[in-house]
Amino acid sequence: MSKTLEVVNPYSLAPVGHVTTSDWKGVNALLETAHTLFRQSNSRIPAYQRITILKKVAHLMEERFEELALQIASEGGKPLVDARVEVKRAIDGVELCVHEIGQLTGREIPMELTEAGSGRIAFTQREPIGVVVAASAFNHPLNLIVHQVAPAVATGCPVIVKPAPDTPLSCLAFVSMLYEAGLPQDWCRAVICDNAVAEQMITDTRVGFLSFIGSARVGWMLRSKLAPGTRCALEHGGAAPVIVAQDADINAMIPLLAKGGFYHSGQVCVSVQRVFAPKAKAKEIAQKLADVATALKVGDATDPTTDCGPLIRPAEVDRVEAWVDEAIAGGAKLIAGGKRLGATTYAPTVLLDPPSDARVSQSEIFGPVICVYTTDSTAEAIETANSLPFAFQAAVFTKSLETAMQAVHELDATAVMVNDHTAFRVDWMPFAGRRHSGYNTGGIGYTMHDMTQDKMAVIKLV
Repeated sequence: MSKTLEVVNPYSLAPVGHVTTSDWKGVNALLETAHTLFRQSNSRIPAYQRITILKKVAHLMEERFEELALQIASEGGKPLVDARVEVKRAIDGVELCVHEIGQLTGREIPMELTEAGSGRIAFTQREPIGVVVAASAFNHPLNLIVHQVAPAVATGCPVIVKPAPDTPLSCLAFVSMLYEAGLPQDWCRAVICDNAVAEQMITDTRVGFLSFIGSARVGWMLRSKLAPGTRCALEHGGAAPVIVAQDADINAMIPLLAKGGFYHSGQVCVSVQRVFAPKAKAKEIAQKLADVATALKVGDATDPTTDCGPLIRPAEVDRVEAWVDEAIAGGAKLIAGGKRLGATTYAPTVLLDPPSDARVSQSEIFGPVICVYTTDSTAEAIETANSLPFAFQAAVFTKSLETAMQAVHELDATAVMVNDHTAFRVDWMPFAGRRHSGYNTGGIGYTMHDMTQDKMAVIKLV
């Protein structure tokens, strides 16, 4: 049975909107409609029309720029200054989809390499993979939706998107703009539903591709239950490591590490979490990070002067508090923060040398906490950085090309940033986790490739 879900500001917990949830009967009907659309190949929207629709969407987003940014801050708790950056990225992502439509090309397959192939020509084309189901996360409530939904629209796949229940309003705004731009509604539907209905939808045999952004526990569970033939991309989290070499420019490094660790109060899958520093410099680095941390303003994300907003739910504040308290009890030195500031906020925190078995050292904290560890060598730092089952993005700070290339070669990560923080990203680059951190590759062009498949024609010449 459908219900009404209240959406609240995660700082004040005051209502900012409400949405209607869907039961399985409603979702099943949407799946059947989407599957029928896909099977009727003659009804697919031609590329030039998809281009026109996406260009109009980008224009509508530009017109509603401040409205979208305020909505991100209101429902997701991302500071307004960063919410504006998210809107800009989302617009760029839609425009990138337009560009990538022209890159979805096939190729000629040489046939006369053997006698058996002689007298034939062959070529491939890219065609839509099927119904896309996208399950999204709360931390980038507009840009993640763009990364999952716009590529489906661009490739001609019907798509059903399930936004995070904490942040559905930005998703609904984007889907509404797709309709306004001319996309027939049956080609993109947003559903807000409980986990049981979501799992039933995701594992249905009519689903061609699953795009999932969320926890590793849920992502791997869903992958194990996918119907035969369903392809997927899973984006989970990590505990991003930073290697600091002896020759690193510390003063240049500190603002980058602070931004990478405290941006969106650490609620980013590649947020700076573990900083491995030489013994002679670790305390200095921790103190300089602490100086930045204590100067940050924590509060309501809709206040333009706020640097760090709330955590998404009060229970997350409880969890981060418990993890930090555990680390301090185990011997970590508290350099800054280490306390809740209210029911919904936690102070930007710097810890020096937490125990290796503490949860802040072993798992993704997804909160405003940076841990600095004393190490004896770059080799030791890399070995420790690689010791967890997570492998996403990493970083190294050094003036030495040799050290930089050692880190690039030896760090278990899909991307290694040299003299930059771990959370750096542009939306056309590959973005992916290894091992527990994910499966397949994100990034607009990569996602569009995954949402299409090759079809080959072999023509025998008469």
